[in-house]
Amino acid sequence: MAMRITPSILNADLSNLTGEISRIPSADAVHLDVMDNHFVPNLTLGLPVVECIRKNTEKFLDIHLMIANADRWAPAYAEAGAESVTFHVEASDAPIRLAREIRAQGARASMGLKPATPIEPYEDMLAELDMVLLMTVEPGFGGQKFLDLVLPKIRRTRELVTKTGQDIWVQVDGGVSLETIERCAEAGADTFVAGSAVYRADDPDAMVNDLRDKAIQACRH
Repeated sequence: MAMRITPSILNADLSNLTGEISRIPSADAVHLDVMDNHFVPNLTLGLPVVECIRKNTEKFLDIHLMIANADRWAPAYAEAGAESVTFHVEASDAPIRLAREIRAQGARASMGLKPATPIEPYEDMLAELDMVLLMTVEPGFGGQKFLDLVLPKIRRTRELVTKTGQDIWVQVDGGVSLETIERCAEAGADTFVAGSAVYRADDPDAMVNDLRDKAIQACRH
């Protein structure tokens, strides 16, 4: 199972995003957190910024929409050229239709869940997805402490994903570091969002590789 590191630029220098992205050439994707100060208590970048980033990098763009009214806005991010778009199921009235709309635009469709949202009610729609994102902190701010209570949900999600027989990624987001990534990988995650751990490191790209190595080692065990 491949291990993917997708650094979040939430903790990068937002005044120089092109330069910050160039500091992580080993990253498997760039994770972009879109927040609207409604679904979560924070306000970050939006569609115009994503469109600008798309013009200035060929990196795989992994969009994480922490916004209300995801059904209206999510397809536009796929249309803008993002390779993956995550919407939160808590903010979607029609998640299956939305996943299909994202895929129709040529992007991977991903569903995000807050820490307290169970995966089991969505088992039947997993085949409509390319990735499931499990928040391991309460969404809204970077630099939070990893919530170990989500580990059992990661295991259950991996089991349900395996049952589909499809290549559906299991992504974790929040508090991912050299101290926590092994537990996530052992539980079944294969895609890891790391913000503070990467951009607060002296060498962000070296940290990307160190995190991937840790995850690979955990799977071998």
